[in-house]
Amino acid sequence: MKLKITKESVYTYEGKVSFSPHHARIFPRIDLLVKVASMRFETQASADVQFRQDLFNNHIAYCFYPEMSSVLPFRLELELEVIEKNPFHFLLEPHGLQIPLQYTENERIILSPYLTPVGDCALPPPLAPCGPRPTVETILNFNHWIHDNMEYEVRPDGLPHTAEETLQRGSGSCRDFAALLTEALRRNGVAARLVSGFVWEGDKAESERRASSAMHLWVEACLPGAGWVGIDPTNGVLTDHHFVATAVGRRHEDVAPISGAYYSNATVASSLATTISVEKVG
Repeated sequence: MKLKITKESVYTYEGKVSFSPHHARIFPRIDLLVKVASMRFETQASADVQFRQDLFNNHIAYCFYPEMSSVLPFRLELELEVIEKNPFHFLLEPHGLQIPLQYTENERIILSPYLTPVGDCALPPPLAPCGPRPTVETILNFNHWIHDNMEYEVRPDGLPHTAEETLQRGSGSCRDFAALLTEALRRNGVAARLVSGFVWEGDKAESERRASSAMHLWVEACLPGAGWVGIDPTNGVLTDHHFVATAVGRRHEDVAPISGAYYSNATVASSLATTISVEKVG
């Protein structure tokens, strides 16, 4: 499958401001199933752009801005070749067959940041720890429970709600559902991390699309024998070749598509306009 992805974000300010270095985490995490056929990234013409990898091996553009401006644009054009993926094509190791997972000592050392919960709120019985259970069945149940019992809402701005807030509200955006599932998995002894990226939803009716017009957020769980397995509570599925990951991390800040700050001696209002297009071209 070939995908053409275009993402454009334009920050506008009431007056000219100075900028801290900005980090753009919008580039595909390349693996054996994803090949970049072409890529074009643009921001301010005077910017010094340095491409690096961060602690999570995400590909990041570090953008340094020597000039003040009232506009800060980011534009990415991608053409990808994606190989079909069956998300259930794996075999678990014996120590990964039941939750809580019995990671080896070395696995636990490496995965310890992803096993540490963020909060301590009471989880509802379907998500709460309750003794040994089959791994895949339990993870699917967690995913389906969030998808079936939480009302989806579009919330383009702001940090994720805590798991407690999402449960109290009974609704949330993709980043709220991802934060809730991550917390539930960690509390049940499963290493989990957040993932941001693009999703092609062209095979769905317009009314059913929840991710194709914006950056999406989902979860990966590390299962012995399977590695990192993608789970999307917003759509209630395991992730396949329709999902293109751009960043992974322990916290939302680690996977934010664009991060940075601006400075001014006066109070300056700002606005953000973003458009995303994900098209199947072959």
